[in-house]
Amino acid sequence: MSAPLADRLRPETLDDIVGQKHLLGENMPLRKIIESGEIPNLIFYGPSGVGKTTLATYIAKKTNRSFKKLNGTTASTADIKEVFASLDTFMGLNGVLLYLDEIQYFNKKQQQTLLEYIENGKITLIASTTENPYFYVYNAILSRSTVFEFKTVEADEVEKAVRRGFNILSQEQGIEIETSDEVVSYIATACGGDVRKAMNSVELSTLATTEKDGKKTIDISTVTALTQKSNLRYDKDGDQHYDILSAYQKSMRGSDANAALHYLARLLEAGDLPSACRRLMVCACEDVGLAYPQLLPIVKSCVDMALQVGLPEARIPLADAVIMVCNAPKSNSAYMGINRAMADVKAGKAGPIPRTLQNKHFDGEDNPNKGQFYNYPHDFPNHYVQQQYLPDNLKDAVYYEYGDNKSEQAFKAYWDKIKNNS
Repeated sequence: MSAPLADRLRPETLDDIVGQKHLLGENMPLRKIIESGEIPNLIFYGPSGVGKTTLATYIAKKTNRSFKKLNGTTASTADIKEVFASLDTFMGLNGVLLYLDEIQYFNKKQQQTLLEYIENGKITLIASTTENPYFYVYNAILSRSTVFEFKTVEADEVEKAVRRGFNILSQEQGIEIETSDEVVSYIATACGGDVRKAMNSVELSTLATTEKDGKKTIDISTVTALTQKSNLRYDKDGDQHYDILSAYQKSMRGSDANAALHYLARLLEAGDLPSACRRLMVCACEDVGLAYPQLLPIVKSCVDMALQVGLPEARIPLADAVIMVCNAPKSNSAYMGINRAMADVKAGKAGPIPRTLQNKHFDGEDNPNKGQFYNYPHDFPNHYVQQQYLPDNLKDAVYYEYGDNKSEQAFKAYWDKIKNNS
């Protein structure tokens, strides 16, 4: 069985690698390191299919080092020891470059076993991970490595790989493969920045096309039917999940309905209805809040409808709610107020509750000033009377500050008038 097209498409030069121009462009730091020939321990961090393995393979080839590859999901301690054993063989004369894919799946003990060989320079480690290495990689390895972040490949860069892929297949099969700009563009866009998925689509669409007169003409309908539903990167336990949720709420907070609908669509396309609903309700409370308090039950009602009808219809009430949140006036006064209050409580600033507010109605014999002395506000004009509610050590604390929106300023004007006349 032949290797996948993505593996047969390995670049001959750094310029053949699509994307990652912030790392591999002219005068960029990683390019300079590779060209120097002195390769330190490296950690490549980024989504799948963006060139991490490709670059590691290229580095090993250009430095004349024995290339060993392990995967953190399947490698055992025995596999690690086998790599170490190769250091004393002919294959290890120039040193070994160990590419450890998905290092986040190595436990702490496994990662620690790498340290001795990393430090003495016999093994150069290039590790890759789709998760934030500062959360998943052992600190001792991080301190001995340089982290480079790989980014999703833009569609115009993927197009270069797609065209090269069709050219290689044409050479291998000895036939002409004809493609339109529409086909190339569709594959490059639908892969969601994952070059490996784009190559799979190139290979599948070629296999599914019948040869006629020594030529295969790739039809857009064939590509559409075969291309994976892959324009969405999503992992409910990974960085992409939280990045999308963050962008979703920040777009609503920033009153950009178009962006908010885009990220809502990504969540729903991934089937993550609960996260879409939860973050929508949080945003309504945190970012609209008292500027338009009537919106809160409206959003809750839309969420209830969405959960009741389920997908795909759930997109409709959620879209209504998202657009309302985007267009509503904004205030985070309640959010900031509760944060300030929580900070005091966590700092231990929680003195005795004033006697006037306590639930008990009788004092012990040791209290010379018996009586609760609570003033019932409804017995006073405008249902208000001045009295102390906070504990003595916090009596002058201010947690809530009126927002500058119409609703809260109306509240402020009302209470300023009443309190100033009391």
